Amino acid sequence: MRIALDAMGGDYAPANTVAGAVMALREYPKITKIFLTGDEQAVRAELAKHGCTDPRVEIVHTTQVVEMSDAAVEAVRKKKDSSVSRAVDLVKKGEADAIVSAGHTGAAVAATTIKLRTLEGIERPGIASYLPTEKNVCVLIDAGANIDAKPLHLLQYAIMGSVLSSQVLGYKNPEIGLMSIGGEDVKGSEFTKEVFKLLKGSSLNFRGNIEGHDLFEHPVEVVLCDGFTGNVVLKTAEATASAVFRWLKRELKSTPLRIMGAWIARNAFRAIRRKTNYENYGGSPLLGVDGICIIAHGSSSPLAIKNAVRVAVEFIEQQVNPKIVEAVRAYNQQNPSARPAESVADAA
Repeated sequence: MRIALDAMGGDYAPANTVAGAVMALREYPKITKIFLTGDEQAVRAELAKHGCTDPRVEIVHTTQVVEMSDAAVEAVRKKKDSSVSRAVDLVKKGEADAIVSAGHTGAAVAATTIKLRTLEGIERPGIASYLPTEKNVCVLIDAGANIDAKPLHLLQYAIMGSVLSSQVLGYKNPEIGLMSIGGEDVKGSEFTKEVFKLLKGSSLNFRGNIEGHDLFEHPVEVVLCDGFTGNVVLKTAEATASAVFRWLKRELKSTPLRIMGAWIARNAFRAIRRKTNYENYGGSPLLGVDGICIIAHGSSSPLAIKNAVRVAVEFIEQQVNPKIVEAVRAYNQQNPSARPAESVADAA
């Protein structure tokens, strides 16, 4: 397995990205090569800090970095020697099996979509993020790749999310929920009502509309929404979890008695922290592109980078993309009137 890691992507790159790559090499012997794309001098300096001389590491020197202020498509077109673009090029050439990036999300989405194109039958890619609940780990798609989605895009997200949930997370018949403002069929915008009709007419395990509180009170395995809504939901959930832990920590330290109680319950608090810590989930797969792209959090720690590489390894092992193509073909055969996908690369 060959992984192309955008070494300059992220708030703490290349320190955290290189450290995460070193951790991944030590933990996953199935990895035969990790390409580190970025400034060679900076990357070598970080490797030296960890005493890493692993022959599986190959540095691909780049002269440009996509900044967070850069427009996504323009960055791909004008910064052809950026670390994220060169990482995608390695996948396009067949030299790497997957790309992992904690950098500019829009640039990663644009580069993979334009250069690798989409899978057969898929119009637009979607970011699938893992969201832990009390009963399961659900897949939320789209978490920010496509903010101007069409109803057919969400139907395709449902198919892809179901494949991910079943093949990687192990849920036999993933239940799907459409994010809306009410559980009744008549609730929601014209957009969600149209998506509801498409899902209702499919053979997917569609529960119906769900509301925000259902994410944790009555969870499904796959949550559908457009990229704008999904990104807001995900970041709100992340911020709420962080805030609750800060409040809890402050209150538990307020009196000697509470400190003693916190010490007694420390293992329970640690277990909850592990379950809600994004670092343990690594990265979010960009589903629908003709390649494997894992998008990690911008502030990823070395542990998060290591786990993002693990997610890429899982995708390669589970052959997720071929199974998505198979599932989309099956749907199109059952629904011959479905509109064929347009070329995203040509549209861009």
